[in-house]
Amino acid sequence: MIEVKTASTEKDLPSHHFSETDLQSEWQKFLVDLKKSDVIVYNAISSFKLMKKDENIVEITYPSESAKVEFEKVRSEFFNHFMHKVNNYKISIEFKLDLSMKKEIITKRKIFDKFAEINPVLKELDDLFKLDFN
Repeated sequence: MIEVKTASTEKDLPSHHFSETDLQSEWQKFLVDLKKSDVIVYNAISSFKLMKKDENIVEITYPSESAKVEFEKVRSEFFNHFMHKVNNYKISIEFKLDLSMKKEIITKRKIFDKFAEINPVLKELDDLFKLDFN
């Protein structure tokens, strides 16, 4: 007797309901684990926002293309775990760029330059006294 095995098609895969809370709690757990294992990727993707857009659609809002590239490194790790956890293998992902999420590191020099634009006398004092903002 010869058994014929067919590969499971997408329609055979389970697609159980999952909630926004399920998504958020698993994302937070993933970030905690990622912080321990890969701080660089964690810093790049920790500001990402994941939202359940539709029954099987997750929308990921990200601040920059470089952060998205870092996310691609761990995307399969997170979604494979999440799909297994909620028993839904038909989840699709949509990306949305939001530049307002971008984090900027403000240094003492940047603060000084901002005030120097408002009051040009500060720039003259900096030239005169060679102020150090390190």
